[in-house]
Amino acid sequence: MSAKSVQGPGGKKPASAATNLIAGGGAGMMEALACHPLDTIKVRMQLSKRARMPGAPKRGFIKTGTEIVKRETALGLYKGLGAVLTGIVPKMAIRFTSYEFYKQLLADKDGMVTSKSTFLAGLSAGITEAVCVVTPMEVIKIRLQAQHHSMADPLDVPKYRNAAHALYTVVKEEGAGALWRGVSLTALRQGTNQAANFTAYSELRSRLQDYHGTTDLPSWQTSCIGLISGAMGPFSNAPIDTIKTRLQKTPAEPGQSAMTRIKAIAADMWKQEGVRSFYKGITPRVMRVAPGQAVTFTVYEYLKGILEKGRDMLPGGQYEE
Repeated sequence: MSAKSVQGPGGKKPASAATNLIAGGGAGMMEALACHPLDTIKVRMQLSKRARMPGAPKRGFIKTGTEIVKRETALGLYKGLGAVLTGIVPKMAIRFTSYEFYKQLLADKDGMVTSKSTFLAGLSAGITEAVCVVTPMEVIKIRLQAQHHSMADPLDVPKYRNAAHALYTVVKEEGAGALWRGVSLTALRQGTNQAANFTAYSELRSRLQDYHGTTDLPSWQTSCIGLISGAMGPFSNAPIDTIKTRLQKTPAEPGQSAMTRIKAIAADMWKQEGVRSFYKGITPRVMRVAPGQAVTFTVYEYLKGILEKGRDMLPGGQYEE
């Protein structure tokens, strides 16, 4: 198992909180704008409850996307984007900052970090972002994405008009606790995502840095590493994500615990739709998450480099805060 000194995702000195806020937020916004339509298609596929029937036609991600555009216009693919953009800056800032914190916490007395420690740091960072930002953001996003109204028809008024209205309505009707519905599954999904993501990214980048003899890699290589590392999570936790999506779509039944609902959803999926239902939306999810991580890491490294050059030009080489 390899070990390396404590450093940021780019193989350099850990970035400051200000860098993570700006670079991580900018990277997250670019990722959301580029990949949100695939997320909407993924959610619709996961919410589809087509039973197992011999000869029943399959509805893949292309057909699902085409139906959304046909019935709800192309803007329908961007439902819930407002909720994502609202939470993306704190989400990415928390992800990268907490990852660096946990990694330094897990380093040995010589400042070395093993692959196991990197994995645990990524796992902890994913759980942290899930609890602080991702869960409430996704509850609102999924409520908006689940609506089948046409955005071109002013008479087709949906229950949730936008992210702010959805937030207000959910809290008013179901209480603030509803925003954290599915937090355990979200934390498990985000944790495994970031554990696989950061471990693969760090290992691949370290090997390329050793090969080239420099910590600065071309943007295209950073993109390729991000693409590969980003695909790891979706394949490992697709069932968790599908159950979580269905759990967050609807209000909880009075007196029913979260674990009871999770078991009921999983059992119903198995009975009515079969094992393949747990992997609904895997194609658009991989197509969104993998390129999304390529965009995220590439933009993050680029903006981080610019910010660090600016920091080094200040007296003492530090940001003025």
